[in-house]
Amino acid sequence: MPRRTATLLASTLMFIVLIIAGLLIPVPYAEMSPGPTVNTLGDHGGEPVLQISREKTYPTTGHLNMTTVRVTGPDYRMNLLEAVYGWLDPDSAVVPHKTLYPEGQTAEQADQQNAEEFSQSQESAKVAALRELHKPVATQTVVRSVVKDKPADGLLHAGDVIKAVDGTEIKQPGDVAKLVTKHKPGEKAVFTIIPVKQAAAVEKQGEKPETGARQVTVTTQKADGGRAIVGIQAGVDHVFPFPIDIKLADVGGPSAGLMFALGIMDKLTPDDLTGGKFVAGTGTIDDAGKVGPIGGISMKTIAAREQGAEFFLTPKANCATAARNTPQGLRLVKVDTIGDAVKALEKIRGGDLDGLPSCGPAGRK
Repeated sequence: MPRRTATLLASTLMFIVLIIAGLLIPVPYAEMSPGPTVNTLGDHGGEPVLQISREKTYPTTGHLNMTTVRVTGPDYRMNLLEAVYGWLDPDSAVVPHKTLYPEGQTAEQADQQNAEEFSQSQESAKVAALRELHKPVATQTVVRSVVKDKPADGLLHAGDVIKAVDGTEIKQPGDVAKLVTKHKPGEKAVFTIIPVKQAAAVEKQGEKPETGARQVTVTTQKADGGRAIVGIQAGVDHVFPFPIDIKLADVGGPSAGLMFALGIMDKLTPDDLTGGKFVAGTGTIDDAGKVGPIGGISMKTIAAREQGAEFFLTPKANCATAARNTPQGLRLVKVDTIGDAVKALEKIRGGDLDGLPSCGPAGRK
């Protein structure tokens, strides 16, 4: 066999071996890419994303799009070729697997965490929006979780509203533990509660939260240190003056909080917040209206621009990263609170673009 032919054959075989190895060798990475965006002012899956009952709402125009990131699942293991392709693709990001999924976390646990974060973001979005509009939002203490095989298991349930313990009114979650630990282990604690199903029905019907209260007796148990416990964790829930439902399936995580809050505000005020403009954005939000950072900001700006967004509300803490590769024609607007976002929208609809707080370049044209 001629030397040139042998060299070519060896090179070809080596290339085939490398391709096979690249397909078979798993690497500890995950991929992020631009995900769907949804207008919080519009419909999704055939129904409005935001549904507000028993309160006057107003027509809206334009877009207030929440943005998402598409990621490989916790159980998916990329091969070497996929990782290299992802590194070369400017519209995706390959990151260490543990960055997205803690070591040992199962797919079910990841889904559960995302669902809980998404639910909490909706709750905080409602609170922040209503408080920004100076509408009343009451709080109540609820059973956040029940420990399996502890005394309260089967007697109290997550979501039950705790009105009193041993006849003493509960004003905040910490009151529950203080009253329970006044008992000696083995003594009975009497909880005055509104069962979770009753509480949900009461809120839906717009009745007073006190409706349907009943007493449940739980025998305390000795815990580490000798104190008495019943095996629950108490938390805070909010009582809204009217129902606000957020209908959006197949989305998880906390990053849509800001855009949900702005969408709620837009529907509850006669002012058109966007002035017909296409605004997208992201950011967590807490009950006080503070906007927090999120992951995958570059993927979200790409997704927003691909859908036609001209402005992107960007958490202050994400500004530096987002500004490194701003999509052409997209203007990054820096926000730190829901109040900042409302002021920015006022400037956008009024055409005062020079007054917008920017993350960096005003957007390449």
